[in-house]
Amino acid sequence: MSEAPTPRFRSVLDRFVAYKPGKVVVSPEGRSFKLSSNESPHGPLPSVVEAIGEAARNINRYPDNNATALTEAIASFCGVSADHVAVGCGSVGMTQMLLEAVAEPGAEVVYAWRSFEAYPLLVSLSGATSVQVPLRNETHDLPAMADAITENTRLVFVCNPNNPTGTAVGRSEIEALLDRVPADCLVVLDEAYREYVRDDDVPDGLTLFGDRPNLAVLRTFSKAYGLAGLRIGYLVAHPLVAGSIRKTFLPFSVNSVAQAAGIASLDATDELMERVEGTVKERDRVRAALLADGWTVPPTEANFVWLRLGDRTMEFSAACDAEGVSVRPFDGEGARVSIGSPEENDAFLAVARTFKR
Repeated sequence: MSEAPTPRFRSVLDRFVAYKPGKVVVSPEGRSFKLSSNESPHGPLPSVVEAIGEAARNINRYPDNNATALTEAIASFCGVSADHVAVGCGSVGMTQMLLEAVAEPGAEVVYAWRSFEAYPLLVSLSGATSVQVPLRNETHDLPAMADAITENTRLVFVCNPNNPTGTAVGRSEIEALLDRVPADCLVVLDEAYREYVRDDDVPDGLTLFGDRPNLAVLRTFSKAYGLAGLRIGYLVAHPLVAGSIRKTFLPFSVNSVAQAAGIASLDATDELMERVEGTVKERDRVRAALLADGWTVPPTEANFVWLRLGDRTMEFSAACDAEGVSVRPFDGEGARVSIGSPEENDAFLAVARTFKR
């Protein structure tokens, strides 16, 4: 019997590997510490929980498709007018919106590698071609990225701080890149971890885009604001850019609970940043402990550390799994380890201390 015909799908799916979220593991003793997804170890503040509860009373109604109140709150927070802002379903959703606006067959998208693992997936689905520029000393090689730009380049992603290495590039380096990028090529500064930056040389992207219409700044509520489960991301750019990105918005994809939580979180920024400061101190403690134990750990401005393990990456990940500590391994390269609570971090450090390298 011949096989029944099947629907025809895009050829890209034949070689496409779907995104895999950070896993959860449990030790034989029942211990489970998830340090694989760069989540905040803190739940929402009471005022945010209250806003979530109130918004939940009306989930039988569609959300404001324009996210008007949230957009205005973000604009006020960033010191721009509302027409500079576009919102979406997390920074991943915003990335997809960006690619839908600029990418098509024959177009090229330049980004560092390794960097945020969603970039190659979303670029492939957009029909564009990825141009990956190797990191140099675990950091973006911006001159090489500028060299990689051609007349076909539509978009350049700069993840700053970089995920998964945590490294960041400074103002002069970014400005030098921007000076070399053609005016018709969009540069996106992906600042998902901006709130954790303590190096004064690493610029706030919002201070760069004012006189550069081809620069956009991408941020999220998932990390420092602790709203990963609600999926809110936003972009700040020239009104023409933001307006074009808004055209690609999937209707109602930023739900009403998320919108309310985002507004309440911005209202509570000072209180939330006190929590962030605690995470930064834990980050510095964890890195110092790893360095003292003989590990090589690049400076990090994010809420995670990066261990270059090469072909022992999966062995290290398995050692962590056995103790109920999940990390994010990239086979053959290294492991990214999120900063959690002091207890979670101590459990990870105990594994790292005993791992024979």
